[in-house]
Amino acid sequence: MTADETISARALYDAARTALAAPSIFNTQPWRWHAAPDRLRLHADRQRQLLTADPQGRLLTVSCGAALHHARIALAAAGHQADVRELPDPADPDLLADLRIAGVHEPSLAELQACAAIRRRHTDRRPFTTQPVAEATCRALVVAGELEHAHVHLVGVEQVGVLALAAVRAGALQLSDPDYRAELADWTHRPPWSGEGVPTATTVRAVPRRVPIRDYAPFGGETMRPGRDTDAGARYLILFTDEDTPAAWLHAGQALSAVLLTATGHGLGSAPISDVTEVPGTRDELRRLLPGLGRPQVCVRVGYAQPGLPAPATRRPYEESINTAP
Repeated sequence: MTADETISARALYDAARTALAAPSIFNTQPWRWHAAPDRLRLHADRQRQLLTADPQGRLLTVSCGAALHHARIALAAAGHQADVRELPDPADPDLLADLRIAGVHEPSLAELQACAAIRRRHTDRRPFTTQPVAEATCRALVVAGELEHAHVHLVGVEQVGVLALAAVRAGALQLSDPDYRAELADWTHRPPWSGEGVPTATTVRAVPRRVPIRDYAPFGGETMRPGRDTDAGARYLILFTDEDTPAAWLHAGQALSAVLLTATGHGLGSAPISDVTEVPGTRDELRRLLPGLGRPQVCVRVGYAQPGLPAPATRRPYEESINTAP
């Protein structure tokens, strides 16, 4: 390879490694990257799909979309113009994206800040403080998601009760399903060396808060101390799309990444909320909150975090999800 080809190959591989920090449903990390000298390909890993919580693979694809956005940001911040083709092969639906370096790129301040935020972002399940999130910051989050070809609805104060009831109902319905309980137990009790799943030690026991979050430890286990806050200053966003197709899901995932990284850049804590969209009935309830027709894909909670860092997320060794074989 020439010197330029070597630089491109290294940049593509580094982008794949950066993308492994992306959030995913139940921290399943349901992606496979193939890093070739001239391209980077993103595949869905169906072996890591949640068959009960996500039978269509919708949230798997959303998760992969978040990883795709992370990779794009990494390439842009490193000074590379990426040519991205989404769902490039109809004969291979698990091939979600193909990235190639198309030239030199002058990174914007927003791209540099987003790339720096990748290293700092963590899902924070602790209740956020009473400090309110400024309206200007909320608008920045909405704009960040809208730029990724999805829609972002900032839940109004008068709508929070509907979201809270949807969360309560989703939790009750899911925990009444033995298949869901088995899936939850599987992904919250993975061996520590696996680097996957949601260990109960990274979660918070159920406490009163504005909108309940998923109970990751209904069977017991060590959890983080929730503190005295109740999410009083938190804001909630619904990411939605016009259609309910794999292409739309992929866009929603990229929008999710953009919103979370923007939140981190503004000094906010954040946490995706997917359980309210995993249950068909509560997902339909969220549609009534939207300003028009749309398909809710995932929600996000943002706010000012308590002192101290949340428990760090675990990640699989990069060799398990990045393939460089011809």
